Amino acid sequence: MRIGVSGPHGTGKTTLVHELCSRFGELTPVEEPYVLLEEDGYEFEWPPSRADYRAQLNRSIELLTTGADGSVFDRTPVDFLAYLAATGLDVEAITDTAAIQTALGTLDLLVIVPISPETETLLPAAEMPGLRRAVNDALLELVYADPLQLLADIPVVELTGPLADRVDTVRSLIR
Repeated sequence: MRIGVSGPHGTGKTTLVHELCSRFGELTPVEEPYVLLEEDGYEFEWPPSRADYRAQLNRSIELLTTGADGSVFDRTPVDFLAYLAATGLDVEAITDTAAIQTALGTLDLLVIVPISPETETLLPAAEMPGLRRAVNDALLELVYADPLQLLADIPVVELTGPLADRVDTVRSLIR
């Protein structure tokens, strides 16, 4: 089982990844590309630039294509396409769809963690709320309209219910 968790910043993705892995011993968390790039010495701009999002997109593709079975990925290429779209880029014109399709095709499940009324009231306020909202909208468009035809055979679940039910919702889909 390989699970990708995607969503805008500040929606509880990392918490969900670690809760899933602690609940199911056979699952291992894979840090998000931002953290791994920083550990490798990559210096991000503030706010992150398009080049920063592209670097994360490339690392995400690498992680998905080399990651082990039983991995839960904190972010997927869909996230970084959404960030690029939110910064005004036409992702259809700049994307190596074959590489992204191959990477996403390694997933057994894509979990979408969007902004919800509960994330807005129960989680700490996120930085750059305008970008966050734009990323949320772009991500949902990329997933549900699938203009790049990236997700043809990948099951997708959007977690819009209570935060406390997220792990059980995913568990019901992987059993």
